[in-house]
Amino acid sequence: MDKGNQIVEKSYYFAIRIVKMTKLLTARRTEDVLTRQILKSGTAVGALISEAVFAQSKADFINKYSIALKEANETKYWLDLFHDTEIISEKEYVSIYPDCVELVKYL
Repeated sequence: MDKGNQIVEKSYYFAIRIVKMTKLLTARRTEDVLTRQILKSGTAVGALISEAVFAQSKADFINKYSIALKEANETKYWLDLFHDTEIISEKEYVSIYPDCVELVKYL
């Protein structure tokens, strides 16, 4: 992880939270297909931002960030869906949702 780069750090720690949340959901035996979806999109954000640090060109950098934005927005969708269908509690939702919104704003 690129310490000192705020968005790299925020996206990395967000990915950690997503992994922990999906582990909890898996332990609860909650909707495996949906859990995999949020795991993929939630961790892809940080991976794409990390890749952008070493982009080969400005266009490559913009492309990586654009895809990261799409993944962050998809993760926001899954969090809303999980909350509204009571897959995650209000407390869990309120804990992680603002971090996702913040990443969308950064991107």
